[in-house]
Amino acid sequence: MNPYPSDIEQQMLRLYKSLNEKDRRRYAAIEAAKLGWGGRSYISNLFGCDYYTIRSGLWELKDEAAMNQERIRAKGGGRKSAFETVEGLEDAFMHTAGSPMDEGQKWTNLKRQEIAQLIEVDGKAISVTLVDPLLTKHHYRKRKAQKRLSTGETAQRNEPFDNIGKLRKTYQDSDNPILSRDTQKKS
Repeated sequence: MNPYPSDIEQQMLRLYKSLNEKDRRRYAAIEAAKLGWGGRSYISNLFGCDYYTIRSGLWELKDEAAMNQERIRAKGGGRKSAFETVEGLEDAFMHTAGSPMDEGQKWTNLKRQEIAQLIEVDGKAISVTLVDPLLTKHHYRKRKAQKRLSTGETAQRNEPFDNIGKLRKTYQDSDNPILSRDTQKKS
């Protein structure tokens, strides 16, 4: 078997990297078939693909049904989601605080990377890309500080304070103890 010149190998490699998974398999198989004996090993080393990937490509080239297939992978192919495979992921996720006034309002002050580092399931840390779906699933949203404009001055703005001042003076003059309490409720 005669190997290709290096400039042709570089062009072949660029083409190979631009293809999707199914087309890579088939292209590698065609090139290996053209070279004959030792072609699979040579193409496998050149493209960095598995020997069995080339064998699958050769099988697909002979099968008319496989050649007409629109999907890149077989249905159900690929890695299963971590939500399906990792036990205790949901329980390990809950690092939250919440509003005492509204049960539906909860937040975390941790960054995505910090959450990923804190969650360990079976002694393994999870990736940051798994944190995003967890945040979405539990209805977390990114919050930013909001700058509000002043509503302006009103003619009655000082009336409550003047009234409090009058009442305070009245109670101080009567020798009664004064207790101050802030009861403003956020809404």
